[in-house]
Amino acid sequence: MEEQIRSFIVYLHNVKDTSKNTELSYQRDLNKLSGFLKEQGITDVRDITAVSLSSYIRYLEKLQFKSATISRNIASVRAFFHYLTRERLVDADVSEFLKPPKVEKKVPGILSMEDVEKLLAQPGRDNPKEIRDRAMLELLYATGIRVSELIGLKIQDVNMQMGYIICHDRNKERAVPFGNKAREALTEYFLKARGGMIDNPEEETLFVNYSGTPMSRQGFWKLLKHYAQKAGIEGEITPHTLRHSFAAHLVANGADLRSVQEMLGHSDISTTQIYANMRQNHIREVYNKAHPRG
Repeated sequence: MEEQIRSFIVYLHNVKDTSKNTELSYQRDLNKLSGFLKEQGITDVRDITAVSLSSYIRYLEKLQFKSATISRNIASVRAFFHYLTRERLVDADVSEFLKPPKVEKKVPGILSMEDVEKLLAQPGRDNPKEIRDRAMLELLYATGIRVSELIGLKIQDVNMQMGYIICHDRNKERAVPFGNKAREALTEYFLKARGGMIDNPEEETLFVNYSGTPMSRQGFWKLLKHYAQKAGIEGEITPHTLRHSFAAHLVANGADLRSVQEMLGHSDISTTQIYANMRQNHIREVYNKAHPRG
């Protein structure tokens, strides 16, 4: 079975053009299935039955995996068997009867606009690090990009004159606009901070640390937590919190979902829909509190 799993991952990479994270996720899920089946004496994909797959799902439930994790595993198994059937490595798709458990979509944690203002006001302008931190936070909230995209930005990805950045995801790229506050913070970073932080004038990475090398995810995570504490913001805050806040605030102020979807880089608009649902819930809450016959 291991050989077929490897072939499937190659197929995803070469034909489906999936991301590295997606490929690793599929491989992890299918290796887990392979280990379970091996203990049942099943090593050939042609010997896998609907019953053995159902037993595997019950095994995951017994281990108390979350519904979302079980649903992802089922999706991986079904994609694998779709591939096996397509390649005629099995006679029938025995995974088609697997039904994922209902997953309740969690409402993402977001910051209020007041908390965002407090957070962005924390970095000072006394040294290059603070100027860099201010530019990073402003740009992250202005664009809603992922932290991996933020720390992966190159100088040439930033168009200061037109006010947009280019984000790269394998063979795809998208342009995301930013506003005046982010432009001001970036301009200050270019003029007063970045030059003193880099050793190599050929360095293309936009945001660097004091060693002149690219910022790491962990490094950005630490500085975000530092400024959140300094701002007195309670509760957990992650780089994704700013991404969610960016999207929720845009939708709350009338942005259309399709535009927000493109800026976030969501492949499916149903992923973006949650922000519209949050807005509707907020409207209902206001109505119930304010309407005389609510």
